[in-house]
Amino acid sequence: MFYRKLEPIITELLTEFRIVYLTGPRQAGKTTLTRAIAQKMGLDYFSFDDQTIMRSAKQDPHGFIEMLGNKKVVLDEFQYIFELIPAIKKASDHLPPNVKGKFLLTGSADIFRSAKTQESLPGHMARLELYPLSLSEKFNAPHNIIDMLCAGDFSLNNTTSISRQKLASLIIQGGYPEVQEKSIRAKKMWYQSYIQGRLFKDFEMLYSARGDYHSKLKALVSYLAGLSANLIKYSNIANDLGQEDKVIKSYIEILELMFFIKRVPGYLKNKAKRQAITMPKLQLIDTGLACSILGIQNENQLMNSNHFGGLVENLIYLELLKQNGWSNEPVQLYHFRDTHQNEVDIVLERENDQIIGIEIKATSTLNQHDFRGLIKLANFNPAQFQMGVVFYTGKEILSFSKGDIKLFAVPMHIFL
Repeated sequence: MFYRKLEPIITELLTEFRIVYLTGPRQAGKTTLTRAIAQKMGLDYFSFDDQTIMRSAKQDPHGFIEMLGNKKVVLDEFQYIFELIPAIKKASDHLPPNVKGKFLLTGSADIFRSAKTQESLPGHMARLELYPLSLSEKFNAPHNIIDMLCAGDFSLNNTTSISRQKLASLIIQGGYPEVQEKSIRAKKMWYQSYIQGRLFKDFEMLYSARGDYHSKLKALVSYLAGLSANLIKYSNIANDLGQEDKVIKSYIEILELMFFIKRVPGYLKNKAKRQAITMPKLQLIDTGLACSILGIQNENQLMNSNHFGGLVENLIYLELLKQNGWSNEPVQLYHFRDTHQNEVDIVLERENDQIIGIEIKATSTLNQHDFRGLIKLANFNPAQFQMGVVFYTGKEILSFSKGDIKLFAVPMHIFL
């Protein structure tokens, strides 16, 4: 059993909000975590995986919620019952002001962003995302990288190098709790079962597809697995797969709601334009799942493939995304690409609008050229640029600062 670092945040928010919604990929550990919280806090637990409970809630959603009376409850797999949202909102509206933690909801799809959900819960609900295990959870690392970056403090003892073989092992292992101790054969079967359930069961719940969309979706998923850490060009994907642009984009939107992928917006000075005009970068939500889809089963196969660099970046992006969930200062994650195709892998934007550029290099030696993209980012927005960091496989924390531009090389081993 792994300790999940979101647990104290969930229990804290249950004392401050009427509703806490815990969302994230299927099999990330939501049920295990919420069962433990329910036991500690005296919450009643209901799962909509139970067909009888689900039918009751669908048939009479208001009656189902009224039946709970004064109980504080966990409603697991909530994404199956869109019909409950108005009933929960009504119950929440009628709670005395001092009553908190009435509902702890979990869902494997971000239903409040879905077109099928016509009602939200503004002011009533705190929303959290639980992803597959982070490296810091697997290795019990006490520090939070987001907070260290914001503070500009890398004063750790015993930093060391990390081999390409170790990186490849971490990528293949991924973060899903159930596969951590499985054999290669068992992992392959688990991922195949996972994909079948996600592609058909959850996709059909969120998207009213017509005709034979199964083969189109399978082809798209395989294509996206090989696109980790690359820009998403919908027209290129459509041409390669022989499908329409609009269909590809709509499928990708649903896959993001299902927490299969993450689209990372490009960084612009104007916040309002980022989602609208910048080309997003694709990251898969788990590197082990990506490797399984690509047929990569061992470290040597991965290191010799053209996917290795992208999946190293994907691994570090995911770790920052996960740790952002329990950092003291939440940040926004972007990528950067200017008109001359200068790029920075990840841009952290702080609450005060300061930015920290991050490059990932699967190499143990660096030179000034490796900081070129970070320098371009600093010149793009010098007023907000705090510093640039290159995570590399060497063992020393080094300064590569240029004039007023603060630049550092930091060992990837810091994540372990």
